[in-house]
Amino acid sequence: MSKEFVEATIRDNKVVVFSKTYCPYCKMAKQQLNKYKGQYKEEPVIIEIENRPDCEQIQAILGKITGGRTVPRVFINGKCIGGGSETKAAEDSGKLKTMLSTAGAI
Repeated sequence: MSKEFVEATIRDNKVVVFSKTYCPYCKMAKQQLNKYKGQYKEEPVIIEIENRPDCEQIQAILGKITGGRTVPRVFINGKCIGGGSETKAAEDSGKLKTMLSTAGAI
């Protein structure tokens, strides 16, 4: 069930963040994406996993898909771009906007 949920969420949405509400790196990733609020054709899907009964399974699945179990895991157009630091670096370099635009998210 969790595997199908993760795969379908990534497949069916242009921008997905698997996150935990209290995590500073998750907040960093979401802040970078929030800079484009009002420009999105399709709002990013944020999955806050810490209160889900399948939290551990989701992290294990993310580990298999991306090589890392930690959150955040940010996906644009089905591809993991990394976590909070990578998302911020992409924004700082101007690449995040390009990725979002290429994906048709903005």
